Amino acid sequence: MRKLLTLALLLYAFVATAQQAELAALLQREKVTGIQLVYSRKGETTQYSLGTRQAGTTQAVDANTIFQAASLGKVVLAYTALRLHDQGLLDLDKPLLNYYPYPRLQSEPRANQITARMVLGHTAGLPNWTGYPLAESWKTSPLTLKFTPDSCWSYSGEGYVFLQKTLEHLTSKSLDQLAQQEVFGPLKMKYSSFTWQARFDQNAAFGHDKAGKPTDVKRFKEANSGFSLLTTATDYHRFLQALLTGKGLRPATAKLLTTPANAATRCTTPLTPTDANIAWACGVGLATTSHGPALWHWGDNGDFRGFFMLFPETQETLLFLTNSANGLRLTDDVLGLFVGSGQYQAMHWLEEEK
Repeated sequence: MRKLLTLALLLYAFVATAQQAELAALLQREKVTGIQLVYSRKGETTQYSLGTRQAGTTQAVDANTIFQAASLGKVVLAYTALRLHDQGLLDLDKPLLNYYPYPRLQSEPRANQITARMVLGHTAGLPNWTGYPLAESWKTSPLTLKFTPDSCWSYSGEGYVFLQKTLEHLTSKSLDQLAQQEVFGPLKMKYSSFTWQARFDQNAAFGHDKAGKPTDVKRFKEANSGFSLLTTATDYHRFLQALLTGKGLRPATAKLLTTPANAATRCTTPLTPTDANIAWACGVGLATTSHGPALWHWGDNGDFRGFFMLFPETQETLLFLTNSANGLRLTDDVLGLFVGSGQYQAMHWLEEEK
């Protein structure tokens, strides 16, 4: 028995070393400066931190380096909304304007149709952004619909901010306070925040453009569910385990994460035919892959990009965060390296969306 255990450990070490070497080669090939990656299967977890926090330095990425998670923060807001739904505070099908008269939508008559379910499934009809959301002028800019609510799928950061402001109004708490109460605290995500914390200064990653040149460290002063989540892959992996198991949600509510809310029919003229392999649930994408059904989402702040995919049938999760504009180029190769060769659909569909 001892010999078998020793052989198993040696085999595991060999596989891990080979994976790390191949991952390092992928980073070099695609000009990705740094990465945190966590892969788990049925409770067994593999984690890698490779590259540097800033190109041209020796500041190595480690497991506690802070990354921008970009749109992966939308999934945290979705989970928070579902938690509040379970508490009886949010009806997913009640118009959001009935809860909170969002000032930016007061001149948009069709906005009174928008519900939380539409926002979570990206069918609210709102644009992604009406302007640069870090500009002071954006906060009060009028918001108009691009499409009729619930008519088609159109990715929208504005929709998630509308839902965020509604939840903040309902609870009299900021997004950071809500996330700490409903997500970060219960799941022990101690390195996560929607706003900059002074404690992040010593170990934060710089962004990098497509040429590999450093950009900056954005110290978000105001929480924005669409892009300002700061976290580590270890922390976010804890969150993904909650999504995978439905932890913290009633069983019927947890099913909203794995059941299509809409067919993700894009808002084009004419409407783009539905992709049979892709749908959208309440906060996450759904994909029919060669490895089984999957939940997925991406994050893209330009100079920080990340991705996750969860496989409920095999109890697998794969997540990576990068400080590079080239980060999503890794997706198919990383899925092949850790999950196995196959067709995963999501990136092909995402490239078409872009």
